[in-house]
Amino acid sequence: MDANELIRRYTAGERDFTAVNLAGAKLIGAYLVGINLYAADLSGANLAKAKLWGSNLGGTNLAKANLTRANLSCANLIEANVRGAKLHYTKLFGANLTGACYDDSTRFSYGFDPQSRNMRKI
Repeated sequence: MDANELIRRYTAGERDFTAVNLAGAKLIGAYLVGINLYAADLSGANLAKAKLWGSNLGGTNLAKANLTRANLSCANLIEANVRGAKLHYTKLFGANLTGACYDDSTRFSYGFDPQSRNMRKI
């Protein structure tokens, strides 16, 4: 599946995209509120300014993804992989990040403390 197909199907009302492969997809500014991307591969995807509040991103591979200025408020990111991801100015209010893994190359907004959000460093 590519980004255009995802947006077309989402616009048509589909919300469950469990385990879909969208590695490297360009979804800049995409409106995907409440989408289920559980266990999806979004590694290297560009999700800058995407609207993903209330979404299920549990177990999703977001390694090296660009989530700059994305809205992930109240999203489920349990056990997600955000190693090497860019999370500058990303809205994470109420997001569940329990067990999400990050590394030294993950870029968070200034002052964000991943340990206080129960994330694990790998």
